[in-house]
Amino acid sequence: MAGTGVERSVPKKTRLTPAIALSAAALALSPLAACTTQEVLNQGYIVDPKSLELVPPGSSKEQVLLALGSPSTKATFDNEVFYYISQKRVRPVAFLQPHLVDQRVLAVYFNKDDRVERIADYGLKDGRVFDFISRTTPTGGKDASFLGQVLSDTVSDTGGPTSLF
Repeated sequence: MAGTGVERSVPKKTRLTPAIALSAAALALSPLAACTTQEVLNQGYIVDPKSLELVPPGSSKEQVLLALGSPSTKATFDNEVFYYISQKRVRPVAFLQPHLVDQRVLAVYFNKDDRVERIADYGLKDGRVFDFISRTTPTGGKDASFLGQVLSDTVSDTGGPTSLF
């Protein structure tokens, strides 16, 4: 239409810049990212190796209480024992129930003079109560039966751990 004096506008091609493309991709994938996050839930006393080093054998009860805090429970048969109990559970997706991954019982044994005799970190290894410090399985006695009750109740019929809480 030459000579008519009417100009036609030709639409310009819009370009997708890398920043806009990246923002659009992130926005589109963000709901999927929320579904795949895993939540780790820790309950009870989580053993800090540095705090544990502050309580060598021979330490007083007061030293133990200052370094580790109040125990989850105490036993007073024979000589006193402080138990610090913890659990680690994992929730794979936000709407599912968490499942127990690990459970530990830190036991601080005192002698008749109220001094630390030894420390044991009990947990389950292959379905049996196991001391992760001395690398042994406790034998007999009231202490082993207490630990057996606490830790063996955490194993389900399918062989996996279950929650105490």
